[in-house]
Amino acid sequence: MREAIFPPGCVVAVGLKSEAALLPKGVRVVISGGDPARLDALWPEEATAVLSFGIAGGLAPDVARGAVILASALWEEGEVWAVDAPWLALLSALLPARPGLLAASGTLLENAAAKASLHARSGALAVDMESGAAARFAAARGLPFAALRAVADGPGEALPRAAAVGLNPDGSPAPGRVLAALLRRPRELPALLRLARASAAAHAALARVLASPGAAL
Repeated sequence: MREAIFPPGCVVAVGLKSEAALLPKGVRVVISGGDPARLDALWPEEATAVLSFGIAGGLAPDVARGAVILASALWEEGEVWAVDAPWLALLSALLPARPGLLAASGTLLENAAAKASLHARSGALAVDMESGAAARFAAARGLPFAALRAVADGPGEALPRAAAVGLNPDGSPAPGRVLAALLRRPRELPALLRLARASAAAHAALARVLASPGAAL
């Protein structure tokens, strides 16, 4: 049921070009390219609803890689952004996803200690970098907001610094910058390969959700 998941005029916020590629054709997408502040210049004025979509980092100990989280609310530095209740109820009925609190962060959480600190402060299941900007844009204009995210890295996993420089502004990979970062810190290669596998698994989980029977009704 594409029009239930993506209402007419819905804008979807993602971080990666690969996340945008999972969405149905014709859905309006804005891509942060790893910099959520970039979204502020990309929001279309004609938007009627806002969905944050893509991968996330796990925070809660019981959240496994590949788990798909449907935000029941969004926590951002002590402020809680509400999601649209009717849209949430509809998505919960249609999609095989776990409802729960999602956290927003404007920066990449590079280590397990940072993730544990955020979990302790927020109680959130997972964190991503686009939902905060999406929620603020929606709230400022009185638009419905929702978030659907799949967990890639787990709460105990450190993210390689190379991951923070691995994107172009359009959300496509920047292999040259990643290689340069690895040349400076070659010990990060195993973690980077692990993250690539986890990201691929999270992408696949999102694709399965969008292809589920409820989504296709």
